[in-house]
Amino acid sequence: MQAGHMAYDRAITVFSPDGRLFQVEYAREAVKRGTTTVGVKFKDGVVLIVDKRLSSKLIEPDSIEKIFKIDGHVGCATSGLVADARALVDRARTECQVNSFNYGEKLAVESLVKKLCDFKQSYTQYGGVRPFGTAMLIAGIDDTGPHLYETDPSGAMMAYKAGGIGAGRNEVMEVFENNYKENMNQNQAINLGLKALSAANENKLKPEVIEIAIISIKEDFHTLDSKSVIGAVKKIK
Repeated sequence: MQAGHMAYDRAITVFSPDGRLFQVEYAREAVKRGTTTVGVKFKDGVVLIVDKRLSSKLIEPDSIEKIFKIDGHVGCATSGLVADARALVDRARTECQVNSFNYGEKLAVESLVKKLCDFKQSYTQYGGVRPFGTAMLIAGIDDTGPHLYETDPSGAMMAYKAGGIGAGRNEVMEVFENNYKENMNQNQAINLGLKALSAANENKLKPEVIEIAIISIKEDFHTLDSKSVIGAVKKIK
């Protein structure tokens, strides 16, 4: 059985007899080993929250990048291989700049996500490459309102009201399914996101390794300062 399995996971272009691409599944496993990341839509925008999870007390928390600003109206949070995520973020930034230069307007969030997913899918179809070992929660505002999308290494995309990626996804989604409400305000969304993150971390949240980013109709994509993060974490205890 093992020998037969190995015959199908040596190349990205080979399907197994039961229709699986093992390299894509391995990339998904890389995401599951990543830090827990959550996103929540509220009435006027989207909040993204990341647990950086330091592997050593010697690491400077500010040096770990998990949240990226793509353009003024869109940003993302990642889980999995950070280097792969940076490459995709650079691609997304280029797409936004090209659209702005050619058409004089911001790229619609759904269009950006589809372009990224098409690019990711191409890395599951050709020899000599490997899938991107990262999943992304992409948050943005455009003419149709706030959006939250999840993408995975296969190039699949899905719109969510609240979602999570990384090691604690199951715990996060359980909290969201039980507690998410329509038309929440920004503070309620942050509180719900932190509760979900806390559930995935056995109720042990450390403010110094939590990063919160917000985009709303009134404000461009930005991260909160450490004082605001500490205050938000204290409220859930």
